[in-house]
Amino acid sequence: SGKSKELGCVIKAKEIVVAVVDTELTPIQQRNLERAWQCKVIDRTGLILEIFASRAQTKEGRLQVELAQLTYQRSRLVRSWTHLERQRGGIGTVGGPGETQIEADRREIDDRVVRLRKQLEAVVRTRKLHRKNRTKVPFPIVALVGYTNAGKSTLFNRLTGAKVMAKNRLFATLDPTMRAVDIPCRAGSVILSDTVGFVSALPTQLVAAFRATLEEVLGADLIVHVRDIVHPD
Repeated sequence: SGKSKELGCVIKAKEIVVAVVDTELTPIQQRNLERAWQCKVIDRTGLILEIFASRAQTKEGRLQVELAQLTYQRSRLVRSWTHLERQRGGIGTVGGPGETQIEADRREIDDRVVRLRKQLEAVVRTRKLHRKNRTKVPFPIVALVGYTNAGKSTLFNRLTGAKVMAKNRLFATLDPTMRAVDIPCRAGSVILSDTVGFVSALPTQLVAAFRATLEEVLGADLIVHVRDIVHPD
């Protein structure tokens, strides 16, 4: 389209090597844009996954990110092999080397996904056991939720005296953290939980992969929605 050509001229003039598109692209759309613009194109989901991968600190967090990445990559295997089209007249030809490699890649990804899901199922079972044990403690659980970068970790640190990483950047927290907090007005304590931040139109790969983390919110007695007062929305 005209806009695509216009952007392509800007990309060429400024020698841009990576273009980020703030929406979800199909593999074909991503391939076509890369051909038109002659640079790497990352869509919204791909960017979020890359940020999550750089933020994951715990084994559980890394497992969840890898599962999401593999689910995303699997749908883009054909795009990765489009260079074979010129060699054999189209990726849809039956029996070509590209098709064989794609099938092998899919099997490898599927096998890894099965192993990751089994490991995450063990995490879910462990978390359920921990939640069951926490019900025996006479302290209610309060979960801090809200959009990413809204200030949840900063509030968590101020209330608990903890040193959870709190920075002015998206997805600084991926792994839930819990601390006991004394509440003078109720002459007792609560368990405060810092959780992964929300993002509008969260990619489906992340919703499924981060089930173990998101379930921590479901087990809370009280959910506190933290909002950034200066945000326009």
